[in-house]
Amino acid sequence: MIRDILDSTFMYYFDQGKSHEAYKLFGAHLNKDKNGTILGVEFCLFAPNAKYVSVVGEWNFFNKDQDPMQKIDDSGVWYLYLEGDFFEWKRYKFFMVTKYGEEKYKADPYAFYSELRPSTDSKIYDIEGYTWQDQDWMYTHPKTYEEPVLIYELHLGSWKRKGEGENDFYSANEIAPMLIPYLKQFGYTHVEVMPIYEHPLDASWGYQGVSYFSVSSRYGVPKDFMWFVDQLHQNGIGVIMDWVPGHICKDAHGLYLFDGTPLYDYGDPSIRENIEWGTANLDLGKGITRSFLFSNALFYMKYFHVDGFRVDAVSNLLYHMGNPNRGVNEGACSFLRELSNILFGVDDRILLMAEDSSSFPNVTKPTSIGGIGFNYKWDMGWMNDTLKYFKLDPIYRKYHHHQLTFSMMYYYNEQFVLPFSHDEVVHMKGSLLNKMPGDYWQQFANYRLLMGYMMTHPGKKLLFMGNELAPYSEWAFYKGLDWNLLEYPSHDSAYHYMQDLTKLYKSSKCLYELDYSYDGFRYMDADNADQSLYIYARFAKNKDDHYVIVMNCTPNTYHNYKIGVPSAMDYIEVMNSDKDIYGGSNCVNPARLVSQEENWKNENNIIFLNIPPLGITILKPKKKVKPRTKQPKISPFVK
Repeated sequence: MIRDILDSTFMYYFDQGKSHEAYKLFGAHLNKDKNGTILGVEFCLFAPNAKYVSVVGEWNFFNKDQDPMQKIDDSGVWYLYLEGDFFEWKRYKFFMVTKYGEEKYKADPYAFYSELRPSTDSKIYDIEGYTWQDQDWMYTHPKTYEEPVLIYELHLGSWKRKGEGENDFYSANEIAPMLIPYLKQFGYTHVEVMPIYEHPLDASWGYQGVSYFSVSSRYGVPKDFMWFVDQLHQNGIGVIMDWVPGHICKDAHGLYLFDGTPLYDYGDPSIRENIEWGTANLDLGKGITRSFLFSNALFYMKYFHVDGFRVDAVSNLLYHMGNPNRGVNEGACSFLRELSNILFGVDDRILLMAEDSSSFPNVTKPTSIGGIGFNYKWDMGWMNDTLKYFKLDPIYRKYHHHQLTFSMMYYYNEQFVLPFSHDEVVHMKGSLLNKMPGDYWQQFANYRLLMGYMMTHPGKKLLFMGNELAPYSEWAFYKGLDWNLLEYPSHDSAYHYMQDLTKLYKSSKCLYELDYSYDGFRYMDADNADQSLYIYARFAKNKDDHYVIVMNCTPNTYHNYKIGVPSAMDYIEVMNSDKDIYGGSNCVNPARLVSQEENWKNENNIIFLNIPPLGITILKPKKKVKPRTKQPKISPFVK
């Protein structure tokens, strides 16, 4: 029983931010006998500044006076045990009177399940008992640094919908059988699920949470999400959780000013609230906040087998309010370092990704050498520069040529993921296709070029759901993706192009094996601004395993164009975004491009090729065909 482990030792570690399983003590826990029969329920709450606390629920008709909790010594912990076998699934809240005499009704911060919005009650739920079948994945999947990582960013509530009603969601276990074969068509290695814990406002997309331990009831019960992860793992697909440790919603039933005081949030009013976002900032320097969040991350690893975390708004953590002029937030930095040490101590294959737009140094360096401890960081600079460039009319691109080459000036400072996330296709920014200049044909050509550039640039990849459909409209959280687009030839061609492109990425060691090594990339022509041509090579550890990539960012076509290549071998075309099957003009290359020995732009060999308009061409070395030295023997039986 909880009452038996509630002692000064536990509270010391909790107060110091050293408790990693606080969910085992706090919250609502069913008490069972050895046969699994429910005997009662224990409630435990940390509210040190409350004068009075009670549990209100369905069984007492939400009577604030019927089931008062007992305050345990001076620890700030309140406790109640109720006997009975009827408590599972029951709704409840905590009623409290603050030291200022305010009356509050609060959802349980450690609840395992919650009622569907707009209701705000917590629900008593048995988190134990799911039987996992993903042992092969859990014990055998490798570290990712030299592996392909292709992430599908997923909003569970709008990938597909049952209908147009506000509650027409598919549960997680209903989505999985539809999602998995779809992902396998593209070769995705991971799904990144946008925040799945309970949140009051659909339009926040989950980024303004309220019950961190409670998978949103929009998507079924928690064991539905366990099954979702289990099925993905059994099909070789990892699951990354979008996690928001920095800010919370300000709704009255949430963590904000929880017991009438800034218990989890900042005491300083000047940094307590983020006015722009309408949120409250958690104080990551506080021990109890750390214990809450460390426990939460480990909870999802233990009970839901998640493979990693994308940490939201890291720049807002590294600096106070995200503003370098306010100085480094040392409390938050130390929290992130400790988070890294804890998670990698449990599983050194974990994916810990920072959504960070700042230039804060060593974000992906180990804590042992002074880094923050993430193993990946979103390359927001690459994303911004790339999209700015591609938005330009091709006639002006030559004046911004090095907007694309600049990424390699800083690339090796961190371990980057290249993201085209949900943030780039909302709030009147336009879809990726809609960002592209030119007429209808040119927009699709630019889109294919953009995607080809992403897949061949060093770094792991993340694409928001629906980008593969090349939609014209922005993403909307309240409806499903525009699946009907596949009825139109241009969109269908773009869709199949993305399938071929992502499969090529996943099957090509030279596109991922040396992502973070100087040996993995070389520009062979980075300065041809007049023609807006970019020529570079990607290498695997075996240098014969490489691709030569030629990007033409103008509508001009070049025939018999000379380029330098790293090998004396001949080359073949393995991908051309201008093929007619993708909706292009079919400016393709012959079956074999014969190399010749000649020094050209620091390469010792050359080939001549056709360069398509607004296209990307990917070439692979092929052993030369040896000329015959002997006449073949002819059978005497052949006349």
